[in-house]
Amino acid sequence: MADTNVPPVPDGAEDLTKQGIDVLIDTLHNNADPTIRRHAAYLLGNARTTQAIRPLIEALGDLDKSVREQAMLALVATGKAATEPLAAAMKDPRWETRYRAAEALGILADEKAVKPLVQGLKDNRDHVRYMAAKGLKDLGDSTTIDPLIILLKDENRIVRLMTVRALTAIGGNRVQAALREALATETDETVKGAMNEALK
Repeated sequence: MADTNVPPVPDGAEDLTKQGIDVLIDTLHNNADPTIRRHAAYLLGNARTTQAIRPLIEALGDLDKSVREQAMLALVATGKAATEPLAAAMKDPRWETRYRAAEALGILADEKAVKPLVQGLKDNRDHVRYMAAKGLKDLGDSTTIDPLIILLKDENRIVRLMTVRALTAIGGNRVQAALREALATETDETVKGAMNEALK
């Protein structure tokens, strides 16, 4: 099966595959064409070198969404060596960086990701809260139940929905009690449906 995360080689980037890490990093930082920056991020992920972690973290805040996504995937490909730099990126002033960092931490599923993802539940940007909850769903750590329960009252219905899914993945009597309580005041039908499904 073909890897759907492999971007097509853009015009002008054919020689990048023959270049070393330094050239790829320079391209990621300085090329004006986002398709070429994205390809450089992809190749840096394939290299699986810790030398690429810092430049890829910086690329999580790229102006182009596709470059940010590819940088996130490249950091995941680099492995658990990226966990602590990603945790630090959860404090970046750009919400786009925090969002992609949370996404990568969730996919990496390193136990060291729990604390920064819990912090992400308190982020002032709903995109980040959503992705932090999603990451914690995949980690399934019971110590995150209480901070997740707080998000059952989040102003954003999508955040609440992902929180229900995260809590459901963890399970247990504490989760069941919290979902019953939240169900009594929940107004969104989709979120209510997820709660009822979890309570069956």
